[in-house]
Amino acid sequence: MLRSHMLLAALLVASSATHAADPAPEIKRAVATPQAAGVVHTLRTIPEACARLEGQFTRDPKAPYKFAAVRTSERCAPRAKLVDAATAKASVASGWLLNDVIRVPNAACTSRQAVVRVWRKDIKPLPPKLDAQGRSRIYLKDSMDAARAGDLKPIPVFATAMTVEGLACK
Repeated sequence: MLRSHMLLAALLVASSATHAADPAPEIKRAVATPQAAGVVHTLRTIPEACARLEGQFTRDPKAPYKFAAVRTSERCAPRAKLVDAATAKASVASGWLLNDVIRVPNAACTSRQAVVRVWRKDIKPLPPKLDAQGRSRIYLKDSMDAARAGDLKPIPVFATAMTVEGLACK
């Protein structure tokens, strides 16, 4: 019994050392409830991107965890993009902020866990110019003209990356 606790502690130290260079995430969250293989579970919802992050442990040793971003509703109008972190090269050096780290242990093998990192591209929106009355207003015609001219403002971008950490159980 003592050996298994020592092994688990060593695994946790090793997995935390692997990503020790990661900055502290904006959202602090505890380790999730262990999930059984074959059960689809929601990891997080990103309402701005109209997306829900889902995961599922599998019994396949080559692909131990399935991860997907699912659209929340066909009627939802996204105000942000959701991209793959590897494709976007999300890192602190390239202007991304580590938004969230979600850890989900496998119920059948607690030394194995899925880790999802959510990055957010920090954009600095500028308020609209003040009009003649000193108010900051947005006019539909001005926005439509700007869109036709291709002068679109940047929108927030989220990037996700999933890894499986820890030793596989037999």
